[in-house]
Amino acid sequence: MAYDEELADRLRDQLALEGDAVEKKMFGGLAFLIDGNLAVSASSQGGLLLRVDPKDTDALTSQPHAERFVMRGREMNGWLRVGPEALDTDEALARWVGIGVSYARSMPPK
Repeated sequence: MAYDEELADRLRDQLALEGDAVEKKMFGGLAFLIDGNLAVSASSQGGLLLRVDPKDTDALTSQPHAERFVMRGREMNGWLRVGPEALDTDEALARWVGIGVSYARSMPPK
């Protein structure tokens, strides 16, 4: 499954204010990087792939439609899958994007 083009457009709109977000096809989706660090991606499995502070993983996954990203059968702290049901408004999307951007900015540039 290809990533959701409509979601990718919404992400572009959200990230336009950042000015330094770069798009890159990764993990079968369309990722948006800040200073070389993945912030958020339109996932090929629907919804978002989101990079977050690992210490916030438990709190964020307690929210509806947010779960740890699973890679090769292993749940990953610091990586979330946010289902499309949690992204139905621009405000909801902006909240999740803000979390990813904030964490990406906290890491050293690549």
